[in-house]
Amino acid sequence: MTVVETPIRVVQGNHRSTAGVHLVARDYPKGLRLDPHMHREAQLVYAAKGTMQVTTPKGRWLVPPDRAVWVPAHLEHAIDVLADIEMRTLYFDLPWLKREQRYEGLTKEFVVRVSPLLHQAIIALFDSRNTSERTGLLVRLVMLELHQAEDSATFVPLPHEPRCRRAAMIVLDDPTGLHDIDTLAREVGTSARTLSRLFSAETQLSFKSWCQRARVAAAIRRSNSSRPSSVMPACPPSRPRSVR
Repeated sequence: MTVVETPIRVVQGNHRSTAGVHLVARDYPKGLRLDPHMHREAQLVYAAKGTMQVTTPKGRWLVPPDRAVWVPAHLEHAIDVLADIEMRTLYFDLPWLKREQRYEGLTKEFVVRVSPLLHQAIIALFDSRNTSERTGLLVRLVMLELHQAEDSATFVPLPHEPRCRRAAMIVLDDPTGLHDIDTLAREVGTSARTLSRLFSAETQLSFKSWCQRARVAAAIRRSNSSRPSSVMPACPPSRPRSVR
């Protein structure tokens, strides 16, 4: 699968490092959406500035600059830009990950805690003056700093069971509404008791707690979306291009 996108400004051209890592730097404006797509490489999705929402089959993450998301190869995901972002994305070749014995622990998506050291290492990777030796050391440092963060408030798990999934999407379409589980259960063709059990089993949260999580995430999203855009096109719009 590919996604067609029109970057507002290409900050630095795509290039491959000697360490088997693709580096892509782009700026995107608030309101842009990268529809569901996947890559043949594993990916560290990071915005040095701004806030985005990353959606995978597992759930939705709000991702400020002190967080990133690890996305395994061939995993479908979508990105919504909530505030102007400066994207600094790393794509890792699978043969390199396996050769470095990093593949086994990185087969599922997770949110990454971006320490000051990790932030600086990622930014330094995009320095055009880097030598192959320096790039290789920076890539290894990035891998050592991939620590999972416990971001319960900014993560909304998505259930997979069809009835529960439909109920979740109804709530997410109107997260500030008052959603009665009895009414919601009738809408998706099940009982309130069954729907309550499904939410607990599928999301590890009660229905009430899940709705509260959705409201908090929506409030954070609205707060970011209400900020004025500061990114302006540097050149006339170009033809859409396909990326990996």
